[in-house]
Amino acid sequence: MNCSGAILDPRRPARPGARSGFTLAEVLAALVFMAIVIPVALEGLSIASRVGEVAARKTEAALVAERILNENIVTTNWDRGIQNGVVWQGLREFRWSLRNEPWNQDPNLTTLRLLSVEVTYTARGQEFNLQLNTLVDSQNPYTLTNLVQ
Repeated sequence: MNCSGAILDPRRPARPGARSGFTLAEVLAALVFMAIVIPVALEGLSIASRVGEVAARKTEAALVAERILNENIVTTNWDRGIQNGVVWQGLREFRWSLRNEPWNQDPNLTTLRLLSVEVTYTARGQEFNLQLNTLVDSQNPYTLTNLVQ
């Protein structure tokens, strides 16, 4: 009801001769806006998908690198010079290379060695590399004389 007591019909325009709806200019403006926004949004989704896949592969490569470093330190195979190989993590192939170099950052410590493992992986048809480093003591701390003392 309005002020005069008449009942308003929601299907009828508020004033005589008025029509509700969009003008042609408003419809065209909305179509132009959508034509700009949709490709930009799709490109954003594509980039986010690529970044997510590369990040997932990088995480897997870091796990592979950590496992190779740990295995070589525990088995003391790290002192054999340059080593390389291929590891399968699930359905993906990761190539790796392990290097053993002197660590010259502290001249007083001549027994420390720098172990570097580089893992190469593929994501979205592109090759990426990940490098992980650690320091090891080149003198075996578990010699028989050390264990007896």
